[in-house]
Amino acid sequence: MRFMVIVKATEASERGEMPSTAMLEAMGAYNEELVKAGVMLDGDGLRPSSSGARVQFDADGNATVIDGPFTETKELVSGYWVFEVSSREEALEWAKKAPFRGGELEIRPFSTAEDFGEAFTPELQEKENQLRETVAQQGA
Repeated sequence: MRFMVIVKATEASERGEMPSTAMLEAMGAYNEELVKAGVMLDGDGLRPSSSGARVQFDADGNATVIDGPFTETKELVSGYWVFEVSSREEALEWAKKAPFRGGELEIRPFSTAEDFGEAFTPELQEKENQLRETVAQQGA
C-alpha cells in the first residue's frame, strides 16, 4: 500500500526558516533508514506558501490564480514522503519515528484503481498505465 506522509507547515517553516545542521543530519539518517527498509519511494521539502500559488476553479471550469502567502498555517504543507508499506499501521509506525520535535504529520493512503469502480474502465486503466510508464522512463 502506498501512503503519502504530509508534513504540516509551522510558523517557522512559513517564515522560511531552514532546519539546523543537526536536524538535517537527523532527517538524513531517518531517510536512509526508510530507503534501506524499502519504504521510501519519494520525499521532499517545500518552500513557504509565499513562494506558491493556488488555482481555484469555478463551476464552469474557469481558473483563478491566487498568489501566496496563505494565512492558515495549520492547513499548509511543508514537505512529504511517499511510503510503500504493507498496512496503515506500518505507515504510522514509520511516521512516529520521524525526528521532529513539535509539528504534525498526516498520513493518507493513495487511491487505487478499485476505488474508482466501474467508472475507471479497462481502457482508462490501460491509458493510465501507459502514462505511468512514460513518466518512469522520463525520470530514469
